[in-house]
Amino acid sequence: MFIIPAIDIRGGKCVRLVQGDPDRQTVYSDNPVDMAKRFQDAGAKLIHVVDLDGAFTGMPVNHATVASIARSVSVPIEVGGGIRTEASIRMYADSGIRRIIAGTVLLDDSFRKLVEQYACVLIAGVDAKNSLVATHGWKNVSSIRAIDMMRGCLEQGIREFIYTDIATDGMLTGPNLEAISGVLAELPGIELIASGGISSLEDLERLAGLGDPGVKGCITGKAIYDGKIDLREAIARFG
Repeated sequence: MFIIPAIDIRGGKCVRLVQGDPDRQTVYSDNPVDMAKRFQDAGAKLIHVVDLDGAFTGMPVNHATVASIARSVSVPIEVGGGIRTEASIRMYADSGIRRIIAGTVLLDDSFRKLVEQYACVLIAGVDAKNSLVATHGWKNVSSIRAIDMMRGCLEQGIREFIYTDIATDGMLTGPNLEAISGVLAELPGIELIASGGISSLEDLERLAGLGDPGVKGCITGKAIYDGKIDLREAIARFG
């Protein structure tokens, strides 16, 4: 199970929000590039980057910073936040990024052809609140069940998913194991990366124990920044 440290960018700074609420923000660094280098030095094999401003506005805002991160580290990064057009996908792909996260736009009819064209770089980001998909930087909760969205993506050929449980995100209360187990049970064979709620090595242990093939990776941010998880130790233990 990959341990994937997270960098959320807002206003050019490395921040964390609580449950995606822009009014509940903590700034951890003025330099996201330096943070990425620290994660790489700790042994990270993949870094998760989110353009929060992009997620809120619906179009990439911090592309220059994201591109600088990609140039400054040798490990791959994945990026999400406001990626809703071909131009956005192409912009990041041209920056050498090969893991690009799109959300509910994946199910839009106008986007389906793009999925076919860019399937090799697209990852489905599924953000769920009470099992329903949240959109537009988590400001809106749709009537679409997360599991139904994932089935739709599978039909389009996307097999890798980042599943974020909004209720636990940034809360350090532990991951929603029931929801994650339910996804794995209903959609066997998918490649699932879990996100939200990680607070300790014990949480990671529980995630790693979710069956076979289980969870491919786990994104964690606040627990690393707050010193509750030592990234180097977590990577040494879990991968």
